[in-house]
Amino acid sequence: MVNVVVVFPKIEDAKSIRNLLVRNGYDVNAVCSSGAQALSAADRLGAGIIVCGYRYPDMMYHELYENMPRSFDMILIASVRVIEEGVCDGVISVAMPLRIHELINSLEMVAENQVRRRKKRRAMPTQRNEKEKKLIAEAKALLMERNHMTEEEAHRYLQKTSMDSGTNLVETAEMLFALMRM
Repeated sequence: MVNVVVVFPKIEDAKSIRNLLVRNGYDVNAVCSSGAQALSAADRLGAGIIVCGYRYPDMMYHELYENMPRSFDMILIASVRVIEEGVCDGVISVAMPLRIHELINSLEMVAENQVRRRKKRRAMPTQRNEKEKKLIAEAKALLMERNHMTEEEAHRYLQKTSMDSGTNLVETAEMLFALMRM
């Protein structure tokens, strides 16, 4: 499920939007009345969608957009006049008066795009620096020496241990060295 942060200057409006989203199957992680609160929630959550109005007590939507983590997307709910004046590239807009199905369809589209991007990032091979490559090679050498494994067996062992423990290969190699020092 995707993280959702709702931001409107009037907390009652934010809570109304939250209730609407909850009734349509979305979990809302934060309800905010200022841009600073939204940025704090976004930093805490890491990734998700900000559903917001145009203006808050401390900033405008475009300032929030410029400062939010890149792992977040924004859905702006604003008047037709504001939308016609132009919104930032990358911001999805929904016109007032609000049509529930338009908001829900926009949220579903953005959430699906986030899931697709996340899967694409995971499918990309991990780029390791020289220090990490050296650490993995040393862990394999240690396994080969102590457990009389081939290089391929040592690599498979590290991969399997990594998957079983839910850590990446570098962290698994570090854990191996920590265990061997005991």
